[in-house]
Amino acid sequence: MRKGWMLGAVAACAAAFTAALAVPRLRTAPKAPEAQAAKAPVTNVTNVTNAANAAKTPDTAACTAGAEPANFNFTLKDIDGKDVKLADYKGKVILLDFWATWCGPCKIEIPAFIDLYNTYKPQGFEVVSVVLLDRFVNAKPFALQMKMNYPVLDGDPQQDKIDDAYGPLFGLPMSFLISRDGKVCQKHLGLPAMKDGKEPDAKTVKDLFEAEIKALL
Repeated sequence: MRKGWMLGAVAACAAAFTAALAVPRLRTAPKAPEAQAAKAPVTNVTNVTNAANAAKTPDTAACTAGAEPANFNFTLKDIDGKDVKLADYKGKVILLDFWATWCGPCKIEIPAFIDLYNTYKPQGFEVVSVVLLDRFVNAKPFALQMKMNYPVLDGDPQQDKIDDAYGPLFGLPMSFLISRDGKVCQKHLGLPAMKDGKEPDAKTVKDLFEAEIKALL
C-alpha cells in the first residue's frame, strides 16, 4: 500500500499553493516533504474549427493516433454513499479529474468545470471528479460550498488501483479528457499552462479545457 505519504503530502500542499500549479503527490513518503511547483504544458490542444467541421468523426480529429484506452473498471462511492460505476459513462466525452479539498490549484479549476458541465452536458459531456489523499467526509460540505453540480467520488480506498490505471499521479489536480470511444485524448498535470509561460488564471483554464472538450463533442 502507498498510504504512508498521505499526511506528508497534505501538509506540504498549503505551503505550495502560491508557487505551484500542481500539488506533488508522492508514491512513497519522503524524509522531509517539500512541495515543488509542477508545471505541465497543454498537450495537443486541437483546432476547434476543424473538429466542428468533422463532427461525425470527432475522435479521429481530436486524439492522437497513439491515444490509449481509458480504464473504466472502477466502482466508487459518491458523497451520498451510493455506488457509481465509471463504466456507466462510456459513450460520452468525460473529464476525469483527480483532486482534493485541500488542493489550492483545484479550487481554481472547479468553477470552470461547473460552467462547462452546465454548457455541454446536453451534448453528452460529463465531469467525474475523484477525491484522493483526503478525508472523504470533507468532500460533501466542500462540494456544497462550491456548488459542484457533477459527481464527486471517493477514490482513496482504491488509490493504488487508480494509480496503476491512470498514474503515476505525480500531483493534484490531474485531469484526463476521454473521448466517446474511450480513448484518453488529453492529460493535464496541474493547471494547463498558458502559451506565454505565465501562470494560468481561471478564465484561461476554462478556455483551454473548453477548446479540448468541444473538439471531442
